[in-house]
Amino acid sequence: MAQANVFEANSSQIQVEHDKKRRQFVIRLNGSHDRAVLLYEYVGKKMVDLQHTEVPDAYRGRGIAKHLAKAAMDFVVEEDLKAHLTCWYIQKYVKENPHPKYFEHIYQ
Repeated sequence: MAQANVFEANSSQIQVEHDKKRRQFVIRLNGSHDRAVLLYEYVGKKMVDLQHTEVPDAYRGRGIAKHLAKAAMDFVVEEDLKAHLTCWYIQKYVKENPHPKYFEHIYQ
């Protein structure tokens, strides 16, 4: 009987990679076969649009997107950028995690 790989999203297992060339944050799931991603684009010299977060269906509801959202917002703060929040999940994350530094960097 084959043993299924069970992925639990606790912080010690989650590693977010920032691919600046492709303008995305990536979490490799279950080795490197499945990936959760957060896509962004520069829409000005100091402005990014956090466009889309995608987690494969089999991994949804486990807190994975939260790690992508945190990494993206930390990037915005660290690089002193302004962020336009197109992605509904990022909007939700910022509302649920009202860090003062985040609000300074959100383009309204």
